[in-house]
Amino acid sequence: MFDVVLVAVLLPLGPILASLNPPDLPPQDYGWMGGQWVSTVLMNLFTLGLLVRRRFSAVLLAIGVAAMLLHVLTYSTGVGAFLPMNKRADPWMPPDLVFVIYAFAAYETRPRPRVAGWILVAVGVCTALRPWTHPDGEALGNAFWVTAFPAVLGLWIGERRRLVAALRDRADRAEREQQLLAEQARADERAKMATEMHDVVTHRVSLMVLQAGALGVTAPDTATRTAAEELRSGGCQALDELRDFLGVLRSGDERMDRTATTSAPDLSGLVAETEAVGVPIRLTELGSTTEVSPSVGRAAYRVVQEALTNVHKHAPGSSVEVHVEYGPDRVRLAVRNTRPDSAGELARHGAGAGLLGLRQRVELVGGTFHSGPTGDGGFEVGAILPGYVPTAEAVSG
Repeated sequence: MFDVVLVAVLLPLGPILASLNPPDLPPQDYGWMGGQWVSTVLMNLFTLGLLVRRRFSAVLLAIGVAAMLLHVLTYSTGVGAFLPMNKRADPWMPPDLVFVIYAFAAYETRPRPRVAGWILVAVGVCTALRPWTHPDGEALGNAFWVTAFPAVLGLWIGERRRLVAALRDRADRAEREQQLLAEQARADERAKMATEMHDVVTHRVSLMVLQAGALGVTAPDTATRTAAEELRSGGCQALDELRDFLGVLRSGDERMDRTATTSAPDLSGLVAETEAVGVPIRLTELGSTTEVSPSVGRAAYRVVQEALTNVHKHAPGSSVEVHVEYGPDRVRLAVRNTRPDSAGELARHGAGAGLLGLRQRVELVGGTFHSGPTGDGGFEVGAILPGYVPTAEAVSG
């Protein structure tokens, strides 16, 4: 954009400056072969070339230096001035060459064009100084400001730009390394958490399973043996799920990706287990889990599971309605219970983080979560999940 504005300013600026500062050359020496329009057209074409000076600066530099050498040849042989100049002290160069020299020094990075270009810059500086004519101080000053100065300025700007780019790249690498270190620290913390949970929780649950198994063998009546077997089976299932969770903590996203590819558990089995402990449930399922990605189906299962656990803990004596609708683009689910008979005895053992955990699980897969009391004194938990999420974003139980 800057080059377009530059060309738009320079094209009319040349004739304006020429009219304000008439040349001090003899009329017969001004213009090439008696035709000033020839040099004017060529200089306008060179000005248009500034539109590509950042990409083809070496080519434009070669053209500009060639024009300077041609001017020296035509002027010294008496043919006439090839380049239009207002004063004898003006440098023998196209006026717009100053922008080409700057662009070459600032933007050219290729080795071969850079070497050849600096040779051309040296030739241009020497030609602009015209040492064979014994130039005065004004001529030397004009030649310096339009040749050597833009070269030095462009070189400084270009090196500064490259230095800033190198520092930015170094900062990006340092940030990526910091992220890798943070991920490694999280992985180490996950492994530590897995070890602690294994030592504390798994040991206690294993003892409960063993005691339930022993009770099932030694119990004198059938009801006790049946209850003990259900307790032992539930404990074994809890151990299996705990082992999966510990595997996620130990191995991170790779294990989570493999787990997320498995199919979601069946809600009817979950409902049957909850009804077995005295909670009446009406389940309504529309569609199939095959219509959504496995990670979404597992997330829906965990939301219903936690909601039913909360009903059992906080709302004894209430009935529950579970409504799940699977679709190709989203999953809608709601778990609603009626008014409980009394406060749950197990509520005081909870940590109060169940609903927060559900919200985090749902938002992790890009869904929305809501919960709150209903108008009849009950409570409702609902969520809307996307039909598909990438495997890396999947949530595993």
